[in-house]
Amino acid sequence: MRAVKRLPRFGDFELDHVYCVECLSTMRTFPDNYFDLVLTDPPYGLNVGKTGKYGWDGAAQVTDYGVSEWDVKPMSHEQFIEIQRISKNQIIFGGNYFGLPASSCWVVWDKDMETSPFADCELIWTSFTTAVRKIRWRWAGMLQEHAGQFKEKRYHIIQKPLGVMKWIIEKYSKVGDTILDPFCGSGTTLVAARELGHPFMGFDLVEHYVDISRMRLAKATGASKDERVGSGLPLTFGDLMEDK
Repeated sequence: MRAVKRLPRFGDFELDHVYCVECLSTMRTFPDNYFDLVLTDPPYGLNVGKTGKYGWDGAAQVTDYGVSEWDVKPMSHEQFIEIQRISKNQIIFGGNYFGLPASSCWVVWDKDMETSPFADCELIWTSFTTAVRKIRWRWAGMLQEHAGQFKEKRYHIIQKPLGVMKWIIEKYSKVGDTILDPFCGSGTTLVAARELGHPFMGFDLVEHYVDISRMRLAKATGASKDERVGSGLPLTFGDLMEDK
């Protein structure tokens, strides 16, 4: 008799972890309002992974992230309904692509793109009832905010800046709020949550990106010794002192 693979259940999941799972069936196992906030950048259905390349004519460098199909279809209505059900508040990048409910509190991210052919801003839908807010944070290929002090490595073709995610979390959550990203990609939301001291959870279908998320989390401020060892990272001085 062939063994039947058991679907993931609510009790299988722990906070401060990222899982390679399909998010809709997984979210359906969680109780109502389990998370304080969902912060996510879901697929828009633009098929941006068709060529795997990011850049434009005249750009200093065109980066190849590899061909992928994760963006063939946009976030579905059923996925959005589950996101609403299992969280108290929601913040969704690319909200203008999904026909979401009316909101008084959009976030406008000005990417300071200058002459790039890409959009100058991104529109971020929220379930909050405060006023529209704007953040300006450069993210134009090789040009990044604070690039002279700290330049982020880009692992994902539509990766968002850590600084933008931190700004959003600080503005729209309270100390100790739990944060879910059901389309976590390379894990920027999760790294921001960890570095700000928030419990978190992440889901993604692509194993490669789940591995990257785990590696980035292991490097982040607040990572445990076991996580660093599990990701093959060198021990810190503090880790060595723990063993004494």
